[in-house]
Amino acid sequence: MGLHYKDLIAWQKAMDLVDAIYEATDTFPKREIYSLTDQIRRAAVSVPSNIAVGQAHYSKREFLHFLRHSRGSLAEVETQVLIAHRQKYLTDAQVAMLLKQVEEVSRILSGLIASLRE
Repeated sequence: MGLHYKDLIAWQKAMDLVDAIYEATDTFPKREIYSLTDQIRRAAVSVPSNIAVGQAHYSKREFLHFLRHSRGSLAEVETQVLIAHRQKYLTDAQVAMLLKQVEEVSRILSGLIASLRE
């Protein structure tokens, strides 16, 4: 708990995912700006934000609570990436890269949650 949230690999990788989501959604149709584009970006931003907020509480219980919210937002990002792919807004290569990042963040979050439960 003594680490600053910026030192957490989960936060760093989640920030990388945010960058990738913003880049990928730059090419979405303009009609999606206030729907899918906005929603997927908000969900992505929520992942590192919840990690930061939870760690700042300096309570293991609160940190776990916010890490679970991060995992929920991550599932939302994954779903929205798949929706964007079905709508042909993202290429197969973009989806593969984004889902790989989602999986990595998910694994790291799960490990962090498990370590805090011990």
